[in-house]
This record gives sequence, structure tokens and C-alpha cells, in this order.
Amino acid sequence: MKIDPQSSADLSAQIAQAIRDAIISGQLIVDERLPSESELADQFKVSRPTVREALKRLAAQSLIRTQRGATGGAFVNRLSFEDAYSQQVTTSTLLLSMNAVNFDTACEARYALERACAPLSAQRRTADQLATMRAEIFRQAQPGLTDEAFCASDVAFHRALVDGAGNPVLSYQLAGAVEAMQPLMNMITFTARSREQIIARHTDIADALETQDARKVDAALVKLEVYTRQLAQDVAEKRRKPA
Repeated sequence: MKIDPQSSADLSAQIAQAIRDAIISGQLIVDERLPSESELADQFKVSRPTVREALKRLAAQSLIRTQRGATGGAFVNRLSFEDAYSQQVTTSTLLLSMNAVNFDTACEARYALERACAPLSAQRRTADQLATMRAEIFRQAQPGLTDEAFCASDVAFHRALVDGAGNPVLSYQLAGAVEAMQPLMNMITFTARSREQIIARHTDIADALETQDARKVDAALVKLEVYTRQLAQDVAEKRRKPA
């Protein structure tokens, strides 16, 4: 593991990246103990506080864990898909906002990915996942539910649909599509949409999943996409009209 002392990049960031690269390449394996802070400081020719900052960066990414005691130290962590969800969502949210991805592009990507899960979810969804979707539909129908709470429930419903595919790789990849794109789409359209329409489509999806009818799940998602896109167009046209 090496760093470039002449680089303008922060030394602790370089050390964290070097250790991260060693984990990815297999030089450091799960549960392996990292060298001590003093050993790493000697290896990279930096101070111990700089090494400590690098280890904090790695711990924040769930790549290492620390243990106290005589046999303690920093160890390579087994990163789970669940641990990585928040990073995926954060990255996707930043990409959407910083690159000004338009609504139609985000909508197209999100529904294309979610529809890819439909056949698997129809086949594999669990009773608990179906119950979660039913519970969110019930929640969405409650009078007085705020727009923010409705949006959160919308995300939870679609998260359960995706997780119903029973494929952790798909769930991870779609975390960005559902949990980053969905709030963006919700906040653009929530003032114009009919909650009854959304609830009806969600009910169609849950009913189709209960009977394991992949074709009907897909059809309900298509209807939801068409409705969502039309809402966005209506909102855009309304904003263009002079007051």
C-alpha cells in the first residue's frame, strides 16, 4: 500500500483509499487485522493522528471495525448490502441533483428498473413483504396524512416491492432508483396528484403480487408510470402559463 506525499490530496484520504483498494483487491480479507496505528504511520511515513483520521473514514464506510482489548485493533469488516444502501442512495441523490437530470429521464430509469423486478417479486415475495405493502396502502388512505408522510409511505411501498424479488444485488442496485428518484418525483408531482389514483395503482400491484400474476404487476407499474409522467407534464405546463 502506497501514497503520494507530493499529491495535493489529503494524506488521510490517500491512506484510506490505499487501504480500501487493498480490501477490494483481496490483499486484505474479511476479519483480517490491520497493522497498528504506529505501524501504519511508519509504513506511510505520516503521523498517528493522520492514520487515525484515515481509519475513521474507513469506519464511516463500514469497511473496518475496531475492537478493544489485548486482541483488539482495526479489522476488515464484512460489508453487507444493507450497510451499503445509504451510500447508494446518497450517491444517486447527489448525481440526480448535481447533474440536473430531468424528471422524464429519472422516471424512465426508475420504472424500467422496477418493472425488471416484477416477475421475480411475483414469484418470490414473502407474506411479510406483502403485509408491508398492504400496511402502507392503509396508511396512505388515512385522512390528515401529510405530503411528506405520504411520500415516505410511497417509498416504503416500492422498497417492499423491490425487496420482494429476493435478490440482494437487485435490491442494492435499485436502492438508488427507488429511494433517491422516488422522493424527487414525489416532490415534483405531489401538489397535483390524486392520492386515490396512487392508492388504486398500489392496490392493483399488491393484488397482483398476492395472486403471483407478474403480468398484472407489470401492467399496474406501467399505468403508474404513465400517470406520473402525465402529472409532471401538467405541472410543467401550469408553471409555463402566465399568472
